[in-house]
Amino acid sequence: MTGAREPVRRVDDRGSMAVEVVVLVPIMLLVVMLVVAAGRLVSVEGQVQAAARESVRAATLERDVASARAAARTSAAAALPSSARCRPATLTGAFARGETLTVELSCTVSWADLSSLGLPGSTSVTASSSAPLDEFRRVGEAP
Repeated sequence: MTGAREPVRRVDDRGSMAVEVVVLVPIMLLVVMLVVAAGRLVSVEGQVQAAARESVRAATLERDVASARAAARTSAAAALPSSARCRPATLTGAFARGETLTVELSCTVSWADLSSLGLPGSTSVTASSSAPLDEFRRVGEAP
């Protein structure tokens, strides 16, 4: 047995790359689509929060409650993304010197175009923002 060598066996790995691609491509597509869904949610959350800030600021510049509610709704509607379905902004708080007004927004983000992920139809996004009325301004006067 000293001089005899066993024949070297070569493993045939033809086609293994095709199998790897077939397995990995769907997984990579799923990861990419999840990143897109998460990005959409984060983007809409930021836009809704910004709209809440803008609308409460617009409300604090008004002279009376009715004008403040109208300004909050108008400002929110202008700032909200068109991709989200949102209810009108709600304004709460006492409209008096030094008091704090709060605007609340609630929107729905649709996942309809990402249905291949199996995500539910939509997700709710809510945001609120508060701002004080000027303490040295009389209610009913121009800002």
